[in-house]
Amino acid sequence: MADIYRSRAGEEAVRAIYRAALQRWPVPYRQVVAATREGDTSVIVSGAAELPPLVLLHGSGTNASAWIRDVAEWSRYFCVYAVDMIGEPGLSAPSRPPLASDRYAAWLDDVWNQLGLERAAIVGVSLGGWLALDYAARRPGKVASLSLLSPSGIGRQNSLTMVKLGLLALCGRWGLRKSFALVAGRPVPKALSERMTTVFRHFRPRRERVPIRTDEELARLDMPVLLVVGGRDVMLRSDETRARMERLVQRLRVVFLEAEGHILPAQTQVVLEFLEQATAAVA
Repeated sequence: MADIYRSRAGEEAVRAIYRAALQRWPVPYRQVVAATREGDTSVIVSGAAELPPLVLLHGSGTNASAWIRDVAEWSRYFCVYAVDMIGEPGLSAPSRPPLASDRYAAWLDDVWNQLGLERAAIVGVSLGGWLALDYAARRPGKVASLSLLSPSGIGRQNSLTMVKLGLLALCGRWGLRKSFALVAGRPVPKALSERMTTVFRHFRPRRERVPIRTDEELARLDMPVLLVVGGRDVMLRSDETRARMERLVQRLRVVFLEAEGHILPAQTQVVLEFLEQATAAVA
């Protein structure tokens, strides 16, 4: 297992922020701990069990609380499973298998089985978008629809930005706050910036380069797909992401937000509209 925190005290500080976020969760929820081959996986479940299933995969350096703006609306129409991804600062195991391996798909197989899912819609953001793509390409029969927000692994990373972020990380809290604004493409509210600063002072981000999905993998996506990207994303080449997806994915809807960066404003209604249409199409 990877040591993803710099200290035990730091781990507890990050988990305290997470617990505080769950106290603000806007709808009733229950926590499920799924036993998987990569270790225990925490899932925050909201919405009636008889509703269609919706699995949420957050980005790197976050956890299921990233969906706090969306869950109230989505859980009216779906049973929402907000997964704490392994190897990230949530409540799941610290395991970090190689991204190029099939172990993430096998891990999600276990999650699906533990939750009793046969097929589910997935919403993924950034690294969670990469993970959603990986699972959809390897297990298309288990994915009803795919909503990708600033997904990694389609357009190339911006190498210059990665260098800037590395340098800013050496500048303490000031540098971390600057890096959040750079990635977001806008000033980050002070309270959120302070929480993120605490997380990244104690959490060790992944250093592994995210694999780029092949044309063949993208062409295998036969389910409805929503892509939302920002035109000013300094992390990923969103023009490449958009162009490759438009060329290779048949059932695609694109929302291109020209003035937005990597961290997008809430897309709650855009995603909900897409999910309802995708669900109705197979009903």
